[in-house]
Amino acid sequence: MEASAAKLIGAGLAAIGMIGSGIGVGNIWANLIATVGRNPSAKANVELYGWIGFAVTEAIALFALVVALMILFA
Repeated sequence: MEASAAKLIGAGLAAIGMIGSGIGVGNIWANLIATVGRNPSAKANVELYGWIGFAVTEAIALFALVVALMILFA
């Protein structure tokens, strides 16, 4: 196997982490909407935790993207 082919395979495998991040973001917002739908007065309490969860989950996706780009171009 050539080194360029191995780089492409490695970058593709590293990018798989972004799939889990997309699923996680969907779950976070779905649960936040369901919670506010059940108890609208709890919006102020749960909204901050929803944003924090979103930011942490997106950070994981960015880390996966950076690792994939490092494998691809380093």
